[in-house]
This record gives sequence, structure tokens and C-alpha cells, in this order.
Amino acid sequence: MVSSLPQLEINLETDAEFVARHIGITPNDLPKMLSLLGYGSLKELITAVIPPEIRLQRPLALGEGLSETAALQKLRTLAQQNQVWRSYIGMGYYNCITPAVIQRNILENPGWYTQYTPYQAEIAQGRLEALLNFQTLVSDLTGLPIANASLLDEATAAAEAMTLSLNACRQKGANRFLVAQDCHPQTLAVLRTRALPLGIEIVPIDPIASELPWNNAFGLLLQYPASDGAVRSPEALIAAAHKRGLLVTVATDLLALTLLTPPGELGADIAVGSSQRFGVPLGYGGPHAAFFATREEFKRQLPGRLVGVSHDALGQKALRLALQTREQHIRREKATSNICTAQVLLAVVASMYAVYHGAAGLRQIAERIHQRAVTLAAGLAAAGYPLYHSEFFDTLRIGLGNLPVQVLKERAAAAQINLRYFEDGSVGISLDETTTEKDGADLLALFGTSPVAVAAGDRLPPTLKRQSAYLQHPVFQDYHSEHALLRYIHRLQAKDLSLTTSMIPLGSCTMKLNATAEMLPISWPEFNQLHPFAPAEQAQGYQQLFRELEAMLAEITGFDAISLQPNAGSQGEYAGLLVIRQYHHSRGESQRNVCLIPTSAHGTNPASAVMAGMQVVAVNCDAQGNIDVADLAAKAETYSDRLGALMITYPSTHGVFETGIRQICEIIHRYGGQVYMDGANMNAQVGLCRPADFGADVCHLNLHKTFCIPHGGGGPGVGPIGVKAHLAPFLPTTQLIPQGSEIGPVTAAPWGSASILPISWMYITLMGGVGLTRATAIAILNANYIAKRLEPYYPVLYKGAHGLVAHECILDLRPLKKSAGIEVEDIAKRLMDYGFHAPTISWPVPGTLMIEPTESETKAELDRFCEAMIAIRAEIAEIEAGVSDRQQNPLKNAPHPALMLATEPWPYPYSRQVAAYPAPWLREYKFWPAVARIDNAYGDRHLVCSCSMPMTPPDS
Repeated sequence: MVSSLPQLEINLETDAEFVARHIGITPNDLPKMLSLLGYGSLKELITAVIPPEIRLQRPLALGEGLSETAALQKLRTLAQQNQVWRSYIGMGYYNCITPAVIQRNILENPGWYTQYTPYQAEIAQGRLEALLNFQTLVSDLTGLPIANASLLDEATAAAEAMTLSLNACRQKGANRFLVAQDCHPQTLAVLRTRALPLGIEIVPIDPIASELPWNNAFGLLLQYPASDGAVRSPEALIAAAHKRGLLVTVATDLLALTLLTPPGELGADIAVGSSQRFGVPLGYGGPHAAFFATREEFKRQLPGRLVGVSHDALGQKALRLALQTREQHIRREKATSNICTAQVLLAVVASMYAVYHGAAGLRQIAERIHQRAVTLAAGLAAAGYPLYHSEFFDTLRIGLGNLPVQVLKERAAAAQINLRYFEDGSVGISLDETTTEKDGADLLALFGTSPVAVAAGDRLPPTLKRQSAYLQHPVFQDYHSEHALLRYIHRLQAKDLSLTTSMIPLGSCTMKLNATAEMLPISWPEFNQLHPFAPAEQAQGYQQLFRELEAMLAEITGFDAISLQPNAGSQGEYAGLLVIRQYHHSRGESQRNVCLIPTSAHGTNPASAVMAGMQVVAVNCDAQGNIDVADLAAKAETYSDRLGALMITYPSTHGVFETGIRQICEIIHRYGGQVYMDGANMNAQVGLCRPADFGADVCHLNLHKTFCIPHGGGGPGVGPIGVKAHLAPFLPTTQLIPQGSEIGPVTAAPWGSASILPISWMYITLMGGVGLTRATAIAILNANYIAKRLEPYYPVLYKGAHGLVAHECILDLRPLKKSAGIEVEDIAKRLMDYGFHAPTISWPVPGTLMIEPTESETKAELDRFCEAMIAIRAEIAEIEAGVSDRQQNPLKNAPHPALMLATEPWPYPYSRQVAAYPAPWLREYKFWPAVARIDNAYGDRHLVCSCSMPMTPPDS
């Protein structure tokens, strides 16, 4: 079958200690699986799967994999090169205290960090409740009725607010977005990046000026409190903006809002910011959960995800993702945002921080910080140092008088203290939850003075002191003892299926092992306690790690340069397209704005293209699911003068290695375009082929898929991009203000979600080049094994050469609707009764299941999943034969929670055993869905997106 093909000259055998821990298939399993497929060796199988013209004919130059102990020791030497100074830089990033009960039981707990996005809501009720708490927290503190389940960072949230404001504007031709000049500078920089391709003009304004440039403006962004600490009422400015038809966004601080009047009460339309200081470590910039709150009328334009309340088939209250936030995928090029993710794990941490402290506890923390700031201000004023602002919350801006700034810097360096230095010679000091009296004295000593007695009082504007209540829901009242919170956390965890329970075989999502050794370093203070704008010389370990990780990813992909900045796959898509856009502009070809995108592409692809200022033109797929090369060539020729890019996923979205990939890339290059490759399916390529070698110019990588950063219940993610040499000058800058021909930053922090990059560094270091290659080969083997086992029961929709698939396969369930009235959703819900999370449903083809087993699962687990699918097919056969009713059957009523089984009398024509224990392994361990099937339509007709009654009863 494959004897005529050249053999793959790559070693798939390794003695690296960790590789056998990461890969679930044993040497004893391998012959049995290969025999089923008709191959004598793993190399034979891979030779048949990978098109010969793209095969990598040498091993990856990544060295041998290390043991876990050796890799951790090596990483520790890098961590020790970082210097953790006391940081008072502020700018939206603060030291904080992560309660130990939250750190150990959520942040470091695989029961929380290995969950997937809560698309199967019946087995995701725990994190959905935690996210509903987050939405309630944000809504209460901002004074706005609708808040989403988090965004990527504060700057991204501000950019999304700008886009929403533009789309909502009724004034024809309005293209100016006014931004207060005392906003955080990184926010301004990201806004400029996002504005450029959309033709938006960013206009910095003085928020206290008597006249503002209102002409042709559609929106206004204010910072409250300001980046330099000023607290002033934005109410008059908001009213003036509304009078002229502008929407007003207020970037704010949740902790400050425990003491200050919320933006919603001051008239703001949108509030954005970061929840980082609610227990989430600095992490050199991320990941952190941003927030976005708005008025009711904009709920369908809200970016990101929104958790809503509905009910299940038993009438119980139940949660799920509200429909309007899923529509971004459906809208494609008409989407108003490309955000398809959140920072779920970090939003959960922030929400639990609020649950633990409650309203009184948060207010007490805020008051303590403010009093430290008041004491510091008094000491500085007594010594003759002028304060720029007499009213503030936690941040002071100080004039130095006769003290040379260089002298202050030297004193601060000697004390290992970081301050913020403004261009005019003034200095900023931001205090936080960790600031002690001694810290205050040390700060005053830098200025040659000491603490003075301070009269009781505060320095908040009297008219802005908060009067309204917040966090009155019982969830924020009942869990203030550690015992109570611990039980609450574990009750929620028990409602969610994670990789600690069973395989999560989601196509395109690559839910593989997130090894404990890879995760340990996220808690090391050398990594998680650095401020993102600390001087680079204090982060030499991080800088070395970045260089090494970039080199590793470059070797794996073949690209010449890597940017680690994008903090999600969607941001990687966007950054890659901006690089292509800027390249064309640098050559005087700004008219090249057409982006060809296959009809099978993920919905974020066309959304990202539109955000990058491109016109989307769809390319057809053939009957086998491959790109229609003739249609591609015709459209490339039609738009030859304007062709900017092709966006393609490889292996294809349909799970096959398209043999025409080189030809496809050559067509685009022939007509002057660039090839952008979506790296969602990179787990089928590592060590076997490289995108840069077969024609891609840009590729984003999902480190939360291929390179083992966990999905965290739907985030964090990291989406770095690789580019060829001619595009390297256009990578996102890490400076606060973009300069030259480079595009500006795409995220708030210079290196995005830096604190989780050690996870991918560890994975690659542990596996080594041969280990990574073997992992890819086993992932392909596992997908083909499942396809072969299930094909007698469910047709495999698409296959590549030799009847094989890549790392995932698509099962066609559409005939079952006609034969038995069974939809793909029925099978997805029935799999919960068997203890499994469903594969990806109805994408990229409606009525199908896309299965990706990854390399980490054991043969026993693969077989268990196959046996569940085969048993479900037998249940469907009973419906087809008339033995089971077409409506009252185990699939239509699935899932079956414990409460359902307790019903008396039992109302269904099948037994309780069939309902809940349809497979023998369930008697040993049974994962119970928390609720019965959820009524999504009801929840969307009666939209409730914050806590309205207790979800989980408190301890009695």
C-alpha cells in the first residue's frame, strides 16, 4: 500500500523519561492498533498520512528530552535570574494576596484548570456558577446591568468598547475616538493599533479642558481613577458627550469602586478594566481577567462570552452560555468581534476572591490601601514634595522639587523598589493590598523623610463617595471562613467534567495532558510576582526563557521570527493579519486588502480579517472537504491586484492533510498575496512537517492546545505568531508607543500572558525533538484508530490519501435524524451518561461530531470511548427498529442527573439502570451531570446574567 512512497527519515523512538508519561499508548498497545489499521509500523502509517512533498526529512534540532527533575532544575536557574523587587509602578497592575485556599484549590488544581469551554453546560455548572458570580461582581461594582464572563486584558477590553461605540454610532462619517490622556499608556497604544486598519482616528484629550474636539467623534474613553492617581468626577464630561451622541467608556478599578461612585451611576455606557488585583498574581503581565460591562441595550453587541440563567427539563435553575455571545462564530465576517474566548480560570479566581472577602472585606482592603496612601501623601507633603492631585485612591504623583531624579532612582535601586517615572520628571507611587506600614516608611526614606502623624480622614472627593450597596447576594455573604469556601469550591468542582474525569475528545481543541511538572512553575514568585513594566534588567530569566522558547517554536515551525505577545488564538490571528497588511503597505501596495477564506474556516478567521481592515472573499470546498483549488485560483486571479492574503487551516478543518497545499500557497504567492496559516491543528504537524517549509508566510500557534498550556475552563490561551524573514520587521512592538513601520502592540503587556509561557518551555524541554515527533505520530494513530473502530457504526465524513485522517476525524450523524429522529445534540448529551464530554458538535459540518483524541490518552480510554459510542448506536438501532419510542428514549431525555433517577414514580419506558448505568465501567465510577437537559431558548427569551437567587446552598 505504501511501498512506492519514499520512507519518512525521522526517528520515532526515544528513551526520554518523560515521553512515556506524556504519551498514553504503550509499546504493547502499538502492534494491536496498527494491525487494525493494516500497517506494520508507526513509521509506515505516518508515511501514508503525510503527503510526501511536505515531509520533514530530518529530526527536530531540539536535543534530547530531560527528566522532570532535570527540566525543573534548569528552569529554576532561569527563574533565579529574575529579581522580585517591591513594585509601586501601578498602571493597572498591582501586587495582591492570593488566598491560599484559592491558590491550592483552584489555580493549582487540575479539576479546575483542565476543564474545557463550557459549551456542554450540563457538565459545566460549577465554573458557570463561578463565572456568574464574576459577572455579578462586575455588574454590582460598575453599576451597569450586563457584564460578560471576562476578556483578555484591560487594553483589549477598551478596544472592544471602541468598536462597539463605532458600530452603535448613528452619526454618518464619525471616525474619531476621544481618549483621555491620563489613561494607562498601554491602553492608548493598543487602541492605536486596533484603530488604524478600521480608519479610526485616536484623539488624545485633556479631560479637564474647557473645550474638546467633539467634531466627527463617536466615542470617549476616560480613566477613573486616572493612571496617575487623580480622582475626579467624569459626570459632566459624560453628559456633554451624550449631548453630542457619543458613547462613553470608563476604564476603572474594581477595588476603587468599593469606595467610589460607580461609572454606571455617573452615566457611563460601558465600563472596562482588569480584575487582576482580586487575587491574581502579577505574572509579568498575565494572564489576567479583564471585564466589560454595559447597558441592557448593548447586550447583543457585547464581546466575548456571557453566562445566562435558564432551567433544565426538571424545572431546576441551570446555567449556560447565552446565545448572543455564540453568534460571533455564526456571523463570520459580519461579527463585531473576533473574541471567542475568555480568561475563565482567572475570572474564577477573582470571583472567589470576592466571595471569600465579601463586600465588607473588599471595602476594608480598599480603605486600608487608601489610608496607607493618605499617610504617604502627608509625609511627602510635610517634606515639601508637591502632590499633583489632592484627591486620590491608591496612587500618588509627586513632584521632586530639588531632589534629582537620578538620586531617587539610585536610592530606589539600593532598596530594590520600583517606582513609575513620568516624562516630566515627576514620580508615581501606587500602593496595594500588600503594602505595610514599613513599606510606607521605606518609601518616605527614598525622599529623605519619615512618617508624620495624620489626622483621621480620607482624600476621596466627597461627591464621589459610594452610597449604593453591592455584593448583597448570599454567595458573597456565606463563604468567609476557609472551611466554608473550601467546601463551596469543591462542590462547584464536582459539577464539572475535566481531564481528571475522562478524555475530552474535542476536535480542533487538543485536550492533552497538562503535566504537573509543567504547571508547578506558575506558582514560583520569580515568575508570578514581576510587574510587566519592571526594568528589563530585573527580568533576565524571563528574557532568556522568551529567547529559548522563540527558538524552539521557530525550529518546530520553520519560521524565522516569533512574537510571543498575542494572548489568545484570536489575537494571534489578528496580529498575523496586521503583519501582512503592514508588509503590503510598506511596499506601496495598500490596495491589497482582499482575504480569501475557505467556507470551512473557523468563524474567527473572517472576523479577524475584517478587524484587520480586509475584505473577505469565500473560497469553496469540494465534496471531500478540501479547498476547491480551481475556485481558489479563479478568485486569486480575479482579485490579483488586490489580493492580500489567504487564511488556511492545516491539516484542514475537516481533519485531513490536503495534498495540494504547496500548490495552494504557490497560487497565492503568484498573485502577490501572503499565506496565513491557522495553527489550530499544529498537533498533527510537529516534527513531521513545518508550515514555513511548504509555503505559509505567517502562522499563529495555540500554546493552550499543541504546547500544553491548559484550557482553564475556557481560558487562558496564548497565540504567538511565527513569520518568515520578510515579515519580521512588522511584528507587534513591545514598546508602549508604536513607532516606525512596525504595528503597535496587540496586548496590554509587552509579552502577553508571560507567566504561563514556562509551561510550554517545560513541555518542549521534557519531550525533546524525538519525543515531540513521536507524540504527533501517536496523535495521528489514535485518531485513525478511533475512526476505524467507529466507521462500521458512524460514517467517517472525510478522509485523506489511503483512506486515512490526520489527528482528528469527523463522524457523520446526519442520517440518524431521518432514520431515528436523533440529532447530534442527543448523542452529545447521552455521552454524559457514559461519563464523557462530547466531541465538537456540528462544526465544521452541521450534524457531525469531530473527534480529536490527542496522544496522551491510553488505549483503554480510547476503547472505552469507542464502546460508549457503539453502545449509543445500539440504542439508536432500537429506535429505528421501533423497540424504543422516538421521543421517550434514553437519548432524547439525556443526560440523566441523580435527581432524575430519584423521581417516583419513574415516568420513562426504559429502566433507571439504562438511564444512568448503561456501561459496566460506570459501576466503578460514575460522573453525574449536575442538571438535566437545559432549555437554551428559554434562557435567551428571559435573559438573566447575574445572581438572582442562591445557586448552591451554603453550609447549614
